[in-house]
Amino acid sequence: MTMKLHCFGESGNAYKAALTLTLADAAWEPVFVDFFNGATRTPEFRALNVMGEVPVLEDGDLVLTQSGVIQDYISSKTGKLGGKSAAERRDVLRWMFFDNHKVSGVAGPLRFNMNFLPADKRNADVNGFLAMRLASALKIMEAQLAETKWLAADDMTIADIACAGYLYYPEDFTFDRKDYPNIDRWLDAIAAQPGWKHPYDMMQRAFL
Repeated sequence: MTMKLHCFGESGNAYKAALTLTLADAAWEPVFVDFFNGATRTPEFRALNVMGEVPVLEDGDLVLTQSGVIQDYISSKTGKLGGKSAAERRDVLRWMFFDNHKVSGVAGPLRFNMNFLPADKRNADVNGFLAMRLASALKIMEAQLAETKWLAADDMTIADIACAGYLYYPEDFTFDRKDYPNIDRWLDAIAAQPGWKHPYDMMQRAFL
């Protein structure tokens, strides 16, 4: 059965789920959510996900929300991208929690504020604080990737996909790959995986 992922191209969290599905060779199809025109605030969408967010994965009667939960489900279902031992699995979770709190949890709001908010609502002080927090997290990833090819295991895992999700976007959110050579190498290694696509090629964009 083909799974359905409710998503839109600008969402880095949706991209994590979409890329996990793709690199795990799972059968799935995107369902476009017109976020910027209020689609996640409708009663119909809130019935699907009370949090009013993408991604949402439908696998038959099962409905899952939150990118990390969806990634965990796909890796468990397919037996791929989840680490090869209990120790690796714990490290996968460690980096996914790090991403949620320190990387995507900061890069997402910063990118939104800098690119999708009306100019008169952009707060330079808020964005400066978020940029500082993001740079601190990226330095930690840069240091780890100076020692290892992947973040959590000997092979690529959902931890790599999670932490990389926002870093492929072209909009300015103060991240420049040339400032982080180890992250740059790692992003290229992920992009070299069979089936990889840029988020705007994998999911429909709201802004074309």
